[in-house]
Amino acid sequence: MRGTQRGVLSIDEGSTGTRAAVVTADAASGPSFYQPITVLHPDPLRVEQDADELWRRTLDVAQQAVRWAGDNAIEIVGVALCTQRATAVLWDRETGRPLAPAVVWQDRRYAAELDQLAAEWDPVLLARTGRPVGTRSPFYWAARQIEQNPQVAAAAAAGRLLFGPIDTWLSWNLNGGTRHGVATSNAAALGGYLLREHRWDAEWLAAVGFPAELAPPVVDDDGDFGRTDPGVLGLRVPIAAAMGDQHASLIALGALETGQGMCVHGTGTFVGALTGDEPADAATAAAGVLALPGWRSGGRTRFSLEAYTSTTGSALRWLVEDLQLFDSAEQVSELADKHPRERETWFVPTLAGLRTPVAVPGARASLTGLSLATTRAGIARAVLEGIAHSVCDTVDGVRAAMPSERELTRLRVGGGLAASDALLQSQADLSGVAIERAADSATASLRGVAYLAGVRLGLWDSLDEALHALPAGRAFEPAIGEGERQELRAQWGRVLRKSLPEEGTTC
Repeated sequence: MRGTQRGVLSIDEGSTGTRAAVVTADAASGPSFYQPITVLHPDPLRVEQDADELWRRTLDVAQQAVRWAGDNAIEIVGVALCTQRATAVLWDRETGRPLAPAVVWQDRRYAAELDQLAAEWDPVLLARTGRPVGTRSPFYWAARQIEQNPQVAAAAAAGRLLFGPIDTWLSWNLNGGTRHGVATSNAAALGGYLLREHRWDAEWLAAVGFPAELAPPVVDDDGDFGRTDPGVLGLRVPIAAAMGDQHASLIALGALETGQGMCVHGTGTFVGALTGDEPADAATAAAGVLALPGWRSGGRTRFSLEAYTSTTGSALRWLVEDLQLFDSAEQVSELADKHPRERETWFVPTLAGLRTPVAVPGARASLTGLSLATTRAGIARAVLEGIAHSVCDTVDGVRAAMPSERELTRLRVGGGLAASDALLQSQADLSGVAIERAADSATASLRGVAYLAGVRLGLWDSLDEALHALPAGRAFEPAIGEGERQELRAQWGRVLRKSLPEEGTTC
C-alpha cells in the first residue's frame, strides 16, 4: 500500500473493549474503531474473558482501520499494540486455540493462597521487582491450570503450551505464530520481572510452581515482535512496539524526563512519574506505590513510579446512575465550580477500599458534615474535593518515593474526568503541582505506543518531536498558598482516618 502519508496502525486493547486507529506522521490519530469485549464473572472472585473473542474483536477493528487508511491514501508502515496489563492466556502452539478462559487482572481467586506467601516474599519482591506478591499472579494461575486442567496439562506435556499476557497473545496471532515474546512493561505487570537484570525471577516462578521455560522471552517495548502475516491484515509490516496501557499513556501525556508525571482519570485514577535510569526503592514507598519500567527502548530502561486510586470516575457513576443524586458527571462539575471550598462537608470516595496511603481493602466511603444548610452544590463540591484529595494521596506517595535529588515538576492529565475544570483546579491546589489538561487525552495510550513505534520506524526522530506536533492543553496553576494547602491536606488526613476501621488508621 503506497500513499501520500505514512502512519502506524495502533491497537488499544483494554479491559472492556478494543479499539484501533491509524496514527499519522503529524502525530494525530484518524477515526477510532471500537468493539466491546465481554467480561465474565463466574463467581465473586473470578474475572475472565474469552481470548478467542478478544482476538476476533481486535482483528475486526484493526481491519476497519486498515480499510480507512487505504481509502485515505495512507501507507501503514508498522503496527503498535497497547494492552490491559496482567491479563493472561494459555494456548496451544499447534492449533492456536486458547485452552482456558483468559484470567483478567481483576481476578482474585487465589488471593488467600498468595497472602500466605506475602510475609516471606513481599520484602524480596519489592526489592527485586518493585511490587509485592499482591492478590493475583498470572504465573500462579497458570501453574494451577497445568495441575488441574487436562487440556492444559496435555499441551504442556507435549511441548505445545504457550503462555503470555494480551500483548503476547495478540502479537503471536498477528505474526502468524512466528514469534513469542512479551513487552518489558507488560512483563513487569505479571510479577516476577527483575527490574535491574531485565529477566524473569527464577526463584519466584519456582515458588509458585510455574515452569520457567514457559515464560515468554522479554523484549524491549520497541523490540522485535515479528512482522504481520499478510493473510491476517493484508499487510507485511513490523510489529514495531508493544506496551502496557498506562505506560503508553506516560509517553502520550509527555512524561519523557525524570520528574515529569501523568494522571489518567478513568473508572479509577492512575498517577505515574519517571524516575530515571535506576528504579526507585519500592520497599520504602507508601502502600500501593509501585516501581516499574516506564518503558524499555534500545536496551535502556526508563523507570517509573505508579499508584492507583480505585474509585474516582466510578464514584461519580455511582452518584449519578445508582443514587441518581445528579443528572450527569458534567452537572456535578458545574455545580461544584459555582460553590466555594468549605471545610465542613467531606466525601471520602473509598467505595472499593483504600490502596494509598495505607492498604485497607475493607474501607467504606463516607459523606459527613451535612446540615440543613447543605445544598446539592455543596455536596457536588465535596465530591470533587474528595476525589482530588484521594488522587493527591497517590501523588504524594509517588512524590515521596522519588529519588532524593528529583522532584515531581508537572502532571499532564487525561481521561474522562479531566474535562472537569473544578476537579483539575482542586488537584493543582491540593497537590501544589501545576496541572496541564492534555489536548487529546481520549486516545492517549493508543497514540503513546504509536509514537514509540514511529520513532523506531523513522516517522519521527524522537518522542519529543512527535509530542511537539500536538497542541498544548489548558494549564491549571495552584491558586492557594502552601500554608493553606498543608492545612487542607492535614484536615483531609483526619477525616480519612476517622472513616477507616481500626486496623487501617495508621495512615
